[in-house]
Amino acid sequence: MSKIDEVKILVETGKSKKIAAAVQEALDAGDKAQDILDAMIASMSVVGDKFSAGEIFVPEMLIAAKAMSKGVDVLKPIMAGDVSKSLGTCVMGTVAGDLHDIGKNLVIMMLESSGFDMVDLGVDVPAAKFVDAVKENDNVVLVACSGLLTTTMPALKEAVQTVKAAFPDMKVIVGGAPVTPEYAAECGADGYAPDAGSAAVKAKEIVS
Repeated sequence: MSKIDEVKILVETGKSKKIAAAVQEALDAGDKAQDILDAMIASMSVVGDKFSAGEIFVPEMLIAAKAMSKGVDVLKPIMAGDVSKSLGTCVMGTVAGDLHDIGKNLVIMMLESSGFDMVDLGVDVPAAKFVDAVKENDNVVLVACSGLLTTTMPALKEAVQTVKAAFPDMKVIVGGAPVTPEYAAECGADGYAPDAGSAAVKAKEIVS
């Protein structure tokens, strides 16, 4: 088994105590930091699919995310060398009325390791707070809004439209279990991502 495959299995099974050493071994064996990161992102996508299918639950999801985070910590100094300049600042939060933060935290981790400077607004974030955060932080190029309850879909729409009203050129990406590409378009968002892995890809795509 290659070192990268070993890393993937450790992320999927949430072995956070072993992951750092395995990532370092993969690097020592000549694997590129970006390839290792991509492998871990792929593993988290598998975990996300299992979660969506009801095969695993929140605790397993969190354990895998913790392992991924420990692996990313090893890669960060190397990736920082690779990412010669930041892609810009991304403001992210879970919209008003919604207290879910697992998905948001995963996306923040993915975007951070992709080269974004992240501003985490937390959960239950009113639309105006997204606007304030854009004003208060330097070089904001992206706003990411997460919503995991069908009841908070109107709040998601309000957040997107409030940001767009204040900053017509600001790129906004949305995601969460009940969100569809159609609803994202209806809200006026520039992008939609079904999971954390694809959020990193989509975010880079819309700001480049």
